[in-house]
Amino acid sequence: MAHNRTVSDENPVCSSRGCRAEAAWMLLWRNPRIHGAERVKRWAACEEHLPVLRDFLTARGFPCETRRVE
Repeated sequence: MAHNRTVSDENPVCSSRGCRAEAAWMLLWRNPRIHGAERVKRWAACEEHLPVLRDFLTARGFPCETRRVE
């Protein structure tokens, strides 16, 4: 999947547990063993937690697209 496209969300907050930082990134992902391509989940990520959240998803083989929040 493509990386670094932009999305527009109104003041998203990082999805990492305990983090309340403003998100700079949105991770669009799905679990292909459970859902088809039409079902996409969204996790918001601050700069600090982007690598951790993306690594968590990709280590499990989940398709994951990263987009910058405008």
